[in-house]
Amino acid sequence: MRILSRAIFREITVSAVLGVVLFTFILFLQRLGKGEIFALLLRSSAPPSEIAYLLSLIIPPTLPFTVPVGVLVGILIGLGRMSSDNEVTAIRAAGVSARTILRPVLTLAFLGLAAASAASIWLTPWAIRETLRISTRLAATQLTADIQPRIFEESFPGTVLYVGDVIAGPVTRWRKVLIADMRAPEERRPDGNILADTPPITIAEEAIANPDPERNRIQLSILNGYTYEMGRQPSEDYNSRFPVGEQVLEAQKQGDGVRVPAFSELETADLYQLIQSRPEAESIDPRIEFHQRLALPWACVLLAMIGLPLGISSRKGGKSSAFVLTVILAFSYWMGLISLIGLARQGTLPVYVAAWLPNLIFLITGLILLLRLEKPGDFDLVGWGRQKILGFFSRFKSLPAPSGTGSFRGPRLWIVPQVIDTYILNTFLFYFGLLLVSFVLMVEVFTFFELLSDIVKNQIPMHRVLTYLFFLSPKLMYESAPLAVLVAVLVTFGVLTKNNEVTAFKACGVSMYRLAFPVLVIATAMSGALFAFDHYYVPEANRKQDAIRNEIKGRPIQTYLRPDRKWYMGQNGSRMYYYKYFEPSENVMMGVSVYDLNPETFHMRRMINAERARWEPSLNTWVFQNGQMREVDGIRVTKFHDFPQQTATFPELDESPGYFRREVKLSQQMNFIELDNYIRELSASGLDTVKLQVQLHSKFSIPLFALIMALISIPFAFLTGSRGAMAGVGASLGIAIVYFSVTKLFEQVGFLNQLPPEIAAWSPDILFSLAGLYLLIRMRT
Repeated sequence: MRILSRAIFREITVSAVLGVVLFTFILFLQRLGKGEIFALLLRSSAPPSEIAYLLSLIIPPTLPFTVPVGVLVGILIGLGRMSSDNEVTAIRAAGVSARTILRPVLTLAFLGLAAASAASIWLTPWAIRETLRISTRLAATQLTADIQPRIFEESFPGTVLYVGDVIAGPVTRWRKVLIADMRAPEERRPDGNILADTPPITIAEEAIANPDPERNRIQLSILNGYTYEMGRQPSEDYNSRFPVGEQVLEAQKQGDGVRVPAFSELETADLYQLIQSRPEAESIDPRIEFHQRLALPWACVLLAMIGLPLGISSRKGGKSSAFVLTVILAFSYWMGLISLIGLARQGTLPVYVAAWLPNLIFLITGLILLLRLEKPGDFDLVGWGRQKILGFFSRFKSLPAPSGTGSFRGPRLWIVPQVIDTYILNTFLFYFGLLLVSFVLMVEVFTFFELLSDIVKNQIPMHRVLTYLFFLSPKLMYESAPLAVLVAVLVTFGVLTKNNEVTAFKACGVSMYRLAFPVLVIATAMSGALFAFDHYYVPEANRKQDAIRNEIKGRPIQTYLRPDRKWYMGQNGSRMYYYKYFEPSENVMMGVSVYDLNPETFHMRRMINAERARWEPSLNTWVFQNGQMREVDGIRVTKFHDFPQQTATFPELDESPGYFRREVKLSQQMNFIELDNYIRELSASGLDTVKLQVQLHSKFSIPLFALIMALISIPFAFLTGSRGAMAGVGASLGIAIVYFSVTKLFEQVGFLNQLPPEIAAWSPDILFSLAGLYLLIRMRT
């Protein structure tokens, strides 16, 4: 029995480990795909060991979800393979009880329970705290790297910074610098000698920026600078010039404010003490977090108890039935837990009942199925379901032909022209659809539990949460489709090679290129479908899910207008506008200042200040009221015009009110046409659009990865096919890691303006296409 137990344990453990790695990688990509960590790592000078350490901290929070699923995958695939090869029948014929198989299965299940419990109870809170600690420290070391050219930076308290160009190097140099002191007048001048209400500004041709992480600030050495602080009359102005000057930009203090740790950060013992110190009605959020940590790991044992009878009864389904059952069982467990937690949040159920009831239901179901293992006439549940489904679709295979037409041979003829194409595509599309659904469901479940504390804290109704997950699905499908193509191709051709079907095709004179042809055709169609999907449907879905996510997070309703943006670059690139308040309904700016600069030297040429400016459509310009105009040469005022009781117009100031009502949009909320127009508008305002340009080209390059993943995975599939489908899954992980790393690397390098946007977006496609074509040409057919 020990030999048999070891063989079964080895069989199911290999598949379980690959399943855990695959699903952990999917959630890892989802967490890493947000881009903040990649940007932080590229901009900081952290050593490789610290970078690897920070990336590894993403993994622990995913393990309580992926370990139970991996255990279930291993059990269903291993036992399903033994059942389909009649090994289970041979074991029973030898007088060995089917319950003997329970020993290695439970051994694997309890090992999974130990790993998931350690991750849930200890590793996850620790990883969250460590990530916050390291991210905060790394962010403090790269203050100057956050300054982007041609944008108004408002992250420094009381200061607005504009930099025309950033020259990176051992010493960071800024060109065309403007610094506005936005503090209140009484704070700028405690002596009470307030000249005017307009902000003093400093302009300079160049500045050397030295970050000071210890004090969380940037030390500036300003070259050829000017300071302007205007009064009511030129005699009251305080202007100065300095060849060399020093100024400090204080960043937001890390200790400002008291950050209350989230419940997910607390040690489990501290969380328990917090629960005990609060009344039950006031501790729903920490109670849900506490019971969730304890209940989720037991899914390893409970799903294993159900997976054992189902795996043995799956006589003909093989790995496909195993994947289907994995999706159904895991999704049922999580959906039950999500629904019950929603009831607990509303006070309908006690928290402990909501958290543990799915475990109890699965425990009872597993015990019933285990007790039926040795009953005569063992009911093949999977086989029965498979037969019913096949019987339903078989009705459509021999429908009579419509009158006036030729014979009709069933639906497969109009899908693809030949039987071999139908055979390959049926397998490929089945695995593609199954994997895509699995990836999306896994990420959505993980997202729900990631947002659970916000859902409870902000009292979000469960139907709003489900609506958010529904509109999140298109984005996840769009992002997961290339990876699903990759794994599906490797599994499809891996199974064909493992079963010697490829050898049979070769013996019949069928080239491997011919076998791969239908997959390449359908992958090309998928790339086109992904582009259309992203163009017509995904942006609207993203707008809705982003709005609901802001609601879940307790953020204010997003209007996509920036009334807080008070600095703009004019259309000609040499004028800057500042206003205190803008009333779009009346097209009026209050407390407005206009700075006209020499575009070459960045020296001040003219300053206009007014209490009020109103747009006059008939004149196509702004009408300024109660203000002054100064023309300057250096610090000397060469011309002054005061209009305290009258109006003044400057025809060259033709930026209309719509120019100052820019919508703030995210690239994922626009199709490529809208994004291109948005980039043009922002560029005219002098705002940085490098990141948006990279994302614009990515809207064309990313859909092609469905085809590229098929192209590069086909040679790997035939190479690893002799080792079976799970070897293909393992190979797909290596390819996906390289693909994702290269894509994110080029994307972030493009965001930092170290590569042209076109090259940053298209380089991964070019590199992987060349690699795929090379491997395909070298493939022995």
